[in-house]
Amino acid sequence: MTSPGVLGLVACATGGVGTLRQGLVEPALRRGWTVAVTLTPTAGRWLADGGERDRIERLTGLPVRDTPRMPGEPRPHPELTCCVVAPASASTVAKLALGISDNQALGTANEAIGDPLVPVVVFPRVSAAHVRHPAWAGHVDALRAGGVHLVYGDSVWPLDEPRHGPAGGRPLPWDAVLAAVERAVRPARSPAPGG
Repeated sequence: MTSPGVLGLVACATGGVGTLRQGLVEPALRRGWTVAVTLTPTAGRWLADGGERDRIERLTGLPVRDTPRMPGEPRPHPELTCCVVAPASASTVAKLALGISDNQALGTANEAIGDPLVPVVVFPRVSAAHVRHPAWAGHVDALRAGGVHLVYGDSVWPLDEPRHGPAGGRPLPWDAVLAAVERAVRPARSPAPGG
């Protein structure tokens, strides 16, 4: 099987991040991707506490990042073929829309958004209240204008009111995220007409 490339996975401290390995990392590896994981600082602490961070590093063979490298240190991750931000908190969606890179995860995702050769897929793991905020529609519009592929809508993730979702949470739509990755990279890998 030919490798599709390097899938940069950026994840935030929001519900479902603890299923990142089983839901997205392992299936992407089975599809031949090299997976490079970058976490927000809080997500990094959450996954380190349960040993999940170490499991992801062993599985991918790459360090899980949540802090910037020091000047002069080599880049720990290879160049990305595609970037996925999932799950993305409302705060992360807003910062991506505004180009704010105040941590390593946001820097990685914002750099990918600005790179015309790297498709970006974002799954906003948000509530109905986040979506009703007057700034939300503008954030979504800005990301779409930047070419970001959103895994978003009632068919993928029906919105719950804050603290009124199903008891124990709901599984994240990892299959829909991977399907969006496949759609996003397909045009980039399609041969030119006549070639």
